[in-house]
Amino acid sequence: MAAIISCNCYFSLAASKWVNPRIPTKGTSFLRTQKSSSWLNRQLLPKCPSQKHVQCHLQDGQKGRSFPLKECAVSIVLAAGLITGMPSLDWSPNAYAASPALPDLSVLISGPPIKDPGVLLRNALPINNKAVREVQKPLEDITESLKIAGVKALDSVERNVRQASRALKQGKTLIIAGLSETKKEHGVELLDKLEVGMDELQQIVEDRDRDAVAPKQRELLQYVGDVEEDMVDGFPYEVPEEYQSLPLLKGRAAVDMKVKVKDNPNLEECVFHIVLDGYNAPVTAGNFVDLVQRRFYDGMEIQRADGFVVQTGDPEGPAQGFIDPSTEKTRTIPLEIMVNGEKAPFYGATLEELGLYKAQTKLPFNAFGTMAMARDEFEDNSASSQVFWLLKESELTPSNANILDGRYAVFGYVTENQDILADLKVGDVIESIQVVSGLDNLVNPSYKIAG
Repeated sequence: MAAIISCNCYFSLAASKWVNPRIPTKGTSFLRTQKSSSWLNRQLLPKCPSQKHVQCHLQDGQKGRSFPLKECAVSIVLAAGLITGMPSLDWSPNAYAASPALPDLSVLISGPPIKDPGVLLRNALPINNKAVREVQKPLEDITESLKIAGVKALDSVERNVRQASRALKQGKTLIIAGLSETKKEHGVELLDKLEVGMDELQQIVEDRDRDAVAPKQRELLQYVGDVEEDMVDGFPYEVPEEYQSLPLLKGRAAVDMKVKVKDNPNLEECVFHIVLDGYNAPVTAGNFVDLVQRRFYDGMEIQRADGFVVQTGDPEGPAQGFIDPSTEKTRTIPLEIMVNGEKAPFYGATLEELGLYKAQTKLPFNAFGTMAMARDEFEDNSASSQVFWLLKESELTPSNANILDGRYAVFGYVTENQDILADLKVGDVIESIQVVSGLDNLVNPSYKIAG
């Protein structure tokens, strides 16, 4: 008979911020529907985000366990390490035989975290051109320079601009050589605009116009990101044969999600701009774009908003996902995780299950508004239509090193108005989601077959 282990873990965070390691689970804690008791038993943490402790339970051998012991320990390790500076934690293999050893704490606490979705998206492109990255980095560093108070920040910004300008001048030939032949003309045009923009930013700094720096920085980084996308020549790998008939996003797309906000006198509606990354999650992003084209999410309510995530996608009725009219069955997709250094994603297993404890994901759960697929806690390939956006304090879960990375499929980031996600409540209505760019990157669109 399997041993039954019970664990109640309480860790006072004292002066630290509250850590919520709850993982969004398909069919979990939706207030609007009454599901079976099995999903109720999979509630991972109490709902109140203001409590000052972490509570978790494990009953091994039962179907309805509320939070795995290992994940409880990881959360405690994260909090304790951040407060005490504890360098490592030894984990006895006899403590929980069903789980492998915990990853080294130095992997979990590695920073500083990258929180900007634009930076994450640029870094995730499948390119290898050092020259353009040397232009990108100092432009991104302007964000840190602007954290200096007053006009003193402009001295640091000026150094950033000069470094970027020098890198562009010295590396332009190598950047152009890295452009895809079919996109070279467009890429060169963007580089010319980038050069002009650099001179304009330099003039802004000389004029000591601090307020004009950030808008010009965003403009220049948009040029850099577009140049980098012009370096991608076709789709870089083959999706496994068993998934090739699914809707696939072979490239990137962007959508605008318009939400009608209730009971908030300061905000009636908001449009969230979301970039979807099919280079690193073609199956996951393709599934979502296909559902968007079916207007699946239009008129749907926000179904979870608890300070940890905002979640939607659970349709009316007993089904917990999209029912494909052609099969009258729930369409599910595999867990899809791209890892740095790999040429293609892993499918159907978490990185933990694959033994890749130190692997870093291409699309980490780090930016406020990271978008991912919800799924059944114990079924890796059960994602269908439910999606969530992560709201969290990234200092407590460093980039590429928190307990969500490698367990849930990230496929995009909210890049505009992401801060307003925290103001959404259960019952707010998604009026529409529309694809505004990249629809031509969708292959095998089932919405066209459905008419």
